[in-house]
Amino acid sequence: MSPIAYTATIIAVAVVLFVWNKLPVVFVAMLTALALWATGVLTLGQALGGFGDPAVIFIASLFVVSSGLEVTGVTAWAGQLLIRGAGEESRTRLLLLTMVLVSLLTALISVNGAVAALLPVVVVIAVRLRRNSSQLLMPLVFAAHAGSMLALTGTPVNVLVSEAAIDAEGRGFSFFEFALVGVPLLAGTMAIIVLFGKQLLPERNGATMPADFSQHAKTLVEQYGLASGIYQMRVRASSPFVGASSSGIDLSAYPGLQLVAVQEGETAGPIRREQLAEGDHLLVRGEAESAAVFAAEMHLAFRDEKVAGQGEETLFNRSSGLAEVVIPPRSGLIGETVFPGMVTDSGDLIVLAVQRAGAQIAAGSATKDAGGMVLQAGDTMLLQGTWKALDVHLDDPDVLVVNSPELVRRQAVPMGPGARQAVIILFAMVLLLATGLVPPAVAGLLAAGAIILSGIMSVEQSYRAVGWTTVILVGAMMPLSTAMVQTGAAKLMAEHLVNLVGDAGPIALLAGLFVLTAIMGQLISNTATALIVIPIGVAAATAMGISPRPVLMSTAVAAAGAFLTPIATPTNLMVMGPGGYAFTDYWKLGLPLLIWFFVVSVFIVPLIWRF
Repeated sequence: MSPIAYTATIIAVAVVLFVWNKLPVVFVAMLTALALWATGVLTLGQALGGFGDPAVIFIASLFVVSSGLEVTGVTAWAGQLLIRGAGEESRTRLLLLTMVLVSLLTALISVNGAVAALLPVVVVIAVRLRRNSSQLLMPLVFAAHAGSMLALTGTPVNVLVSEAAIDAEGRGFSFFEFALVGVPLLAGTMAIIVLFGKQLLPERNGATMPADFSQHAKTLVEQYGLASGIYQMRVRASSPFVGASSSGIDLSAYPGLQLVAVQEGETAGPIRREQLAEGDHLLVRGEAESAAVFAAEMHLAFRDEKVAGQGEETLFNRSSGLAEVVIPPRSGLIGETVFPGMVTDSGDLIVLAVQRAGAQIAAGSATKDAGGMVLQAGDTMLLQGTWKALDVHLDDPDVLVVNSPELVRRQAVPMGPGARQAVIILFAMVLLLATGLVPPAVAGLLAAGAIILSGIMSVEQSYRAVGWTTVILVGAMMPLSTAMVQTGAAKLMAEHLVNLVGDAGPIALLAGLFVLTAIMGQLISNTATALIVIPIGVAAATAMGISPRPVLMSTAVAAAGAFLTPIATPTNLMVMGPGGYAFTDYWKLGLPLLIWFFVVSVFIVPLIWRF
C-alpha cells in the first residue's frame, strides 16, 4: 500500500472507533499516532511530535489560567452575573448571554482560551439551576466558533488568510474586518441554537458533575445552630480591651453572651499575640440586645452593621471560610477534649461547634469551663479560619473533610483573594495575544507562570488543573495533519475538487472549497486544513482572474464551521466529558449550523468582498 492509502485507512479506522465510542478517546488517538509510525507514513519523532507542538502547550497553559480565574472566584462572579442577568427560569436569556460573552472573549483570546475560561462557569450554572450540562456546553463551544470570526485574533486561520491576502494583493484584512461576516455568522448561530437547540441536544449530564456549593455557608451555619446570634466586633482605639490579654476576656457580666474566638485584625485568623490591639475582632455568640450592650460599653464596632448577627456572612467571606470535618475510626484525635472557641494545635483554625450523631452539643456543656467534649469516632466539627489555613491544615489523616474548602471557595466566594491579580494576568495575556508581541504559546506560558508566582496556585495545583485527556488527545491527533500533508493526500483531494468545479464559475469554486474545507476540518485541525486549502484557493482565483479576497474569507468561514465531530477542534473535546456527549451528538446540532455557514460563505461573502 502507498503512504496515501495507509493514511486514508488509518483515518477511516479512527473515525469508526470514535463513532463506536467503546474505547477511550485518548486510547484511539494514541493508536492513530502509533499506526502512522508503524506503517512507515511518519517517523517516530513525527508521530509523537504533536506533544511538543506550541498549540498543545498553549492549550495546557490555558487550563492553568482558567483554573486561576476559578480559584480566585472570578468565574463565580461571572457566573453570578450571568444568572442575575438571565434569571433562573429563562433558558433563552441564559443561552443568549452565555453565547455573547464567549463570542466576545473568543475574539480577544481565541476559541481555546475563551472556552477554557468559561467552561467551569457554565458547568456551575448548570448545577446551580438544575439544568442538564449538555444543553449549555455545546452552544458555548459553537458560539465560540462563530465568535472567532469577529476579529483577526479570534483564530490562527484568520491570521493565515490575512497573510495570504498580503502575499496575493499586498493588502491584508484589518483587525475588525472579519466582523463584517462574523456578525451574521454569530447572529444565525444564536438563532438556530435558541430555536432548535433544545430538540437537537441530548438531555444528560457528564459522568461527574460538581456539587452546588452556592448555599454551602448557609447550610453549615444552620445545621450547627449558628444561623443567627453570631457577631464579629472590631476593637476600637478607645476600647479597654486594647493592650489586654486575649485569654483574659470575661463576659460573665453579660448573660447569654459567649466568646467564640479572638481574631487577628488583618488576617482574620486566630490571634497569636499576647495582647489585643486596635482592629482585632471578637467573635461573640448570643442575644442581640446583650451583644449591643456589650459593644457599646466596651467601645466595639460591628464589622458590618447590615449583616450583624448573620452567621453565614460573618463566618464565611472573602478572607475566611468554614469547613466540616468528621473524626474517622482510629483517628489520633479520639479521646481529645475540644470546646467551641478552641484554637487548634496549628494555631490557625477555630473550633466553632461540635456535633455527635447529628445532634448539636449544648453550648453550656461543651465550654472550656465545663470541661469540654471528649471526641469519639463519628463526631463532626465545624472549623473556621482563613482560606489558606483551611487548605493547608485539613490535609490530615486524623480528620475527614466533608467538602473540600478549595471547591467551596471556587463556587461560593466571588472575587476572592487573588482575584485582582488573576484579572490583571488575564488582561496581560489578552494584550500579548492581541498585539502579537509573542507567540500564543509564550503568552500562555507567561500567564500560567504568573499565576503560580503570584501565589494564586501552587505548582501541584497547576498540574491538577490541566485537562490531560484533552492535551494528550490533541497532541496524539496532530500528526494526522502532518501525514495528510506529507503524503500528498490532502493536496490530491483539493486539486481534484478544484478541477471539478473550477470551470463552473466563482460561486461554484467557493462552494467546492467550502465542502472540501468543512469535510477535512471535521477530521484534522482547521489550521492544518486552512494551510492546505489556502494556496489552492489563491491559485484557482488567479487562474479564473478573480480577486482572492472572497476566496480567502470563504475559506476562513468554512474552517470555523468545525461542528460535526468532537475531534474537529480541541474545544469540542473539552466539553465532551462535562457535557456527557457521545460522538454522534455533535452532528445533530452541528449540521444546521454548518448549512448556515455555507450560506454565509458562498452567498454573503461575495456581496462584501467582490470578485
